Amino acid sequence: MDFGTNRDTVVSRSTAVEIDEGLRQYMLKVYNYMTVGLLITAGVSYLLSHTPMGFFFFSEETMQPNVLGWIAIIAPLALVFMISSAVTSGNAAKAFTLFVVYSAVMGVSLTSIFWIYTGTSILRVFLITAGMFLGMSLYGYTTKRDLTGVGSFMFMGLIGLILASIVNIFVQSTSLDLTLSVAGVAIFVGLTAWDTWKIRAIYNSGDTENAMTSKAIFGALDLYLDFINLFIYLLRFFGDRRN
Repeated sequence: MDFGTNRDTVVSRSTAVEIDEGLRQYMLKVYNYMTVGLLITAGVSYLLSHTPMGFFFFSEETMQPNVLGWIAIIAPLALVFMISSAVTSGNAAKAFTLFVVYSAVMGVSLTSIFWIYTGTSILRVFLITAGMFLGMSLYGYTTKRDLTGVGSFMFMGLIGLILASIVNIFVQSTSLDLTLSVAGVAIFVGLTAWDTWKIRAIYNSGDTENAMTSKAIFGALDLYLDFINLFIYLLRFFGDRRN
C-alpha cells in the first residue's frame, strides 16, 4: 500500500483549499474597498447637492462647475497615477488614503446628477447597475475562459468611446450621443467581467499582507470605475429628468 501517494494527495488538497480560501478573502477585500468608495462618492454627491456646500464647487445661478469644481473634475486623473505609484511601492496605507480622496472628489463631480434626475430614477438605475455589475463580475470570477482577448477588445472600444465623446462635444449630435450611450453600457459590462477576471488572476497566495492589500485597493479602483461609468451610461437611458 502506497501511503506516500495518499499523503501527497491529502497535502495537495489541503493546499488547494487554503488557496481557494485565500482567494475568497482577497476578492472579498476587493469588493469591500469598492463598496467603501461607492458609499463615499454617493454620500459626498448627495450632501453637496442637498446643501449650500455644493455652491463651493458649482455656480448657484447656472449650476455649472466653478474653478474649484473644475479642479475636482480634473483631479481624479492625477490621483489614479498616485494610487498606482503607491500600489507599486507596496504602500497600502497611502494607497487607501488616496482611494478615499479619489472617491470623495468623484462625489463632487457627480453632484449635478441629483439636480438633473429625480431621486426615484437614480435609485432605480442604481439597482439596475448593481444587478448587471453583480452578474458580470460573478461571471468574471467563476469563468474558466481566458478573457485577455476580451479585455484588449474592450480597452480599444473604450479608447474609441473617449475620442468619439470628445468629438460629440463639438458636433452635439443626438444620434451619436445615443450610440455612444449604448456603446458605453456594452463596454463597461465587458470591462466588469474582464477586470474581475484580471483581479483574480493576479492573486498570489505567497504575497505579504501589505502587498495583497495594495493589490486589492487597485483592483477595487478598477471595479469602482466600471460601476460608476456603467451607472452613468444607464442613467442616460432610464433616468427621469426633473422638470
